[in-house]
Amino acid sequence: MKRRGVSDLSRGLVEGTVVVMDLDRFEETVEERGWSRYRPNPATGLMTQLVELFVSKWHGYVVYGLDEERGTEEVVIEIPYVDPQDLIDDLEYIRRRLSELGVGITIVAVKGYVGAVSRSVDRRAAYRATPTRRLAAKLLRETKRAGGNRVVIA
Repeated sequence: MKRRGVSDLSRGLVEGTVVVMDLDRFEETVEERGWSRYRPNPATGLMTQLVELFVSKWHGYVVYGLDEERGTEEVVIEIPYVDPQDLIDDLEYIRRRLSELGVGITIVAVKGYVGAVSRSVDRRAAYRATPTRRLAAKLLRETKRAGGNRVVIA
């Protein structure tokens, strides 16, 4: 899908991609390594930087999760007019960089409708506000149960 995406003006939505990322076994990793949960640690600090660069490059919108003060453990991003296939190299790069620290991350990118929705502080709403986000959250859960540390494109 190129910049000409089909729009659903009745709902203010356009074609695009929802990306969800979540560090695998975060609580265990923090405990094992003695890292802080309440300020950026090597994994959450790196994830914050990588997400900021990714969002800037693709003109995306962080719906939930980016946290410079505590570090980013999970994030929901919407990117209008971009197909998930176009993101594979950058998403794999994020996964590889975190893997270099010995930290797994599960990343799901789903094609669907996205919209100009204000940033959410409500985690549940961030993952359930649209059918595309609900599908991304479902695929994230399934992938994490199967071992995680993968990039899934749907």
